[in-house]
Amino acid sequence: MSRKIAVLLVDDHSLVRRGFRRMLEDEADIEVVGEAGNGEDAVRISRELHPNVVIMDCALPGMNGLDATRQILGDSPQIAVLMLSMHPEHTWVRQAIEAGAKGYILKNAMDLELGPAIRKVAAGETVFDPQVERQSMLKGERNGGLTHRELEVLQMIVDGKSNKEIANALDLSANTVAVHRANIMNALGIHKTAELVVYAIRAGLVNVP
Repeated sequence: MSRKIAVLLVDDHSLVRRGFRRMLEDEADIEVVGEAGNGEDAVRISRELHPNVVIMDCALPGMNGLDATRQILGDSPQIAVLMLSMHPEHTWVRQAIEAGAKGYILKNAMDLELGPAIRKVAAGETVFDPQVERQSMLKGERNGGLTHRELEVLQMIVDGKSNKEIANALDLSANTVAVHRANIMNALGIHKTAELVVYAIRAGLVNVP
């Protein structure tokens, strides 16, 4: 018989962990080897037990699920993290992906199939909730309805460049850059440069050195 997939359950609600454990009891090839109620414990127990898969709640007290995921994968990059969240928004999904998660499932999904999702991420595949998959960012698009050129301009705005510097770098007129800047702000519903920079970084629309 092949070795079972060792799973660590991480959620700050014991009832939720109990529910997940019961869901997995009938899976012959999956074994829950441990539980954690916060991010710090998740990191510590992962180091001790070396699970194949960590079921990680995104919102945890203290160290959140994203930071815990980064630490766990920093220690053991072979572990597959399956993120559970209440948030379908692309910004949360992108943050989970950037943290290294192999999957993103909504906790309130009526047809939550934990077993198959665990098998997939354990095999190196990625798994995303159907509600999340409908979002364009998972098709490789950067989001917000912004064009490739607008994203280039946005990156340079975040880098602190002036319209004139952006124009020189992209071989455009300063007026054209100003139009791009206005279009970006209108598309995102933001009207101040400082707010635009913060949003772009949080939403994962730009690369941060």
